[in-house]
Amino acid sequence: MPSVAFLSTDNLEDFFVYDELLVPYFNQKGWKVETVSWHTNSENWARFDYVIVRSTWDYQQHAEAFLACVKQIDASSTTLLNPLRLMQWNIEKYYLKDLQQKGVPIVKTIWEATFDNAVIGKAFDEFSSDAIVIKPVLSANADDTFKLERETWKESAGVLSNTFKQRDFMIQPFLSSIVEEGEYSLFYFGGAFSHAIKKVPQEGDFRVQEEHGGRLHPISVDDVQLAVAEKALSAMPCNALYARVDLVRQNSNWAIMELELIEPSLYFNLDEDSPVRFVEALLAFHEAETNK
Repeated sequence: MPSVAFLSTDNLEDFFVYDELLVPYFNQKGWKVETVSWHTNSENWARFDYVIVRSTWDYQQHAEAFLACVKQIDASSTTLLNPLRLMQWNIEKYYLKDLQQKGVPIVKTIWEATFDNAVIGKAFDEFSSDAIVIKPVLSANADDTFKLERETWKESAGVLSNTFKQRDFMIQPFLSSIVEEGEYSLFYFGGAFSHAIKKVPQEGDFRVQEEHGGRLHPISVDDVQLAVAEKALSAMPCNALYARVDLVRQNSNWAIMELELIEPSLYFNLDEDSPVRFVEALLAFHEAETNK
């Protein structure tokens, strides 16, 4: 019986997890599924045909240990998905530079490695914006992400200095479209479009994640959005089993906020056919690998 492990974290009580919706469809195809914490030190990864990184939602707090774990999995006889090469490329948001160099529109970004107050002041002027967002280059789930206002940001200068003094960080203009319209997520399995949702922050916030009160809606997307998303996918260093492309409207045009290839929530709960599409994508990958 083929087997697959969903790589998770130890405690998911504070998160919304939908990967269990995949299990009945895997079972119907004769596949066994287990959920295994990436923190374990005693797992024999070789007993699985595939290890799929799914809800490792604390990895950004222990990046070196996480990378050591997935390297160990990759070195075993199992197949790691998404591939290690892709996760190494995606783990820091510098991958956005690669996308931009290949002609993919991204949200305007200033990249910095040294924090001081002048950097913040310059960003407001460079973006001609009264509000900006600062976050670590290596981050997830909006951890250590701050929205700053031109007139009041110095009240947070101490916190910002402590947060970023030893971390690479990025600054972007705050896009009012995220609050007014929302952020769009497009999901691809095996390179094929599956479904899309729109994420809207709760009133008074700018973060769209469910854990921060964001509201989610299944939606249809147009050909322009699909074209931007697929241009981003074509710029990846290798193919992905699963990908989430986050789009926002910037100056009336679509831009990539993030290309999520490590542990994105895939919101199987918002499209009843999406679990089937995911399973079929893995089965197609398995068949292709078997027939090599």
